[in-house]
Amino acid sequence: MKRIVMSLIAGSCASLTVGCSATGSSNTFILTAELPENFAYAARANYVPAKGETCTVPGGRNTQIGFNVEEWRTQYKPDSEVELRRTVSGCPLVLYSIDLNIYAKYGKDRGDFGSDVGKIAVRPTLPERLEETFNAIGESELFGRCQWLFRTSGSLRRIVKILNCKETDAQGKLTRGNPFAAYTLDQLPGKTVRLRIKQADAEEPYMGDTWIKFPNGWKRCMGKSFEDQHAFCYGNDQDFSTFRMPDGRDDCTIYPGCTENQKLTP
Repeated sequence: MKRIVMSLIAGSCASLTVGCSATGSSNTFILTAELPENFAYAARANYVPAKGETCTVPGGRNTQIGFNVEEWRTQYKPDSEVELRRTVSGCPLVLYSIDLNIYAKYGKDRGDFGSDVGKIAVRPTLPERLEETFNAIGESELFGRCQWLFRTSGSLRRIVKILNCKETDAQGKLTRGNPFAAYTLDQLPGKTVRLRIKQADAEEPYMGDTWIKFPNGWKRCMGKSFEDQHAFCYGNDQDFSTFRMPDGRDDCTIYPGCTENQKLTP
């Protein structure tokens, strides 16, 4: 039912204070994450005038301050201390939402990464059924699972990957949509919200009818020719193409192993 809140959300950016303590203060909470290797997150907290306020911030300046937005590649820090209330240009503001970007690297080139999004909504009040809960030590967890989807691109049919992240329950069962949670302002002071993401064991093709699965991997359909960028199989399970791996290995014939170690049969 918490997904109902998504219709209320229209986030952009906002304010996080770096260098967090072990627990948040009466005006902050801790946002942290447990992510797979080579993963990172960036966050933008969105602030709006507090309930009953009629003030505005000229041009919306200083209401959109991020964390890990530029630093996720090289200076990533999993913890941040998020302010719940702040005053900008004399206007009292409250936290409205946090936009999450989940990043993952799969190669050494700068463009060898994928990303997907998540969201945390914060409201003065919420129906009780929509509120997340905290455990005895003041922690709440936001669960998700990310899967790599692979495809080929360019004249060399180089492997590129797309990251697809979905919300799960605590047992890992997929729910609907991207990772999402909703809290009230009064729930959060001094608490910790933990983004807990797992990576799916298996990768899958990004687009259907372009690869055929064999016992030891996936083979790329040739299509009309090697220059055919879409290269749908269209029932042809005999003609396959080579491709290049992100690490530079060329003339590969099966993904993810690159080379075949046994005779394949569909």
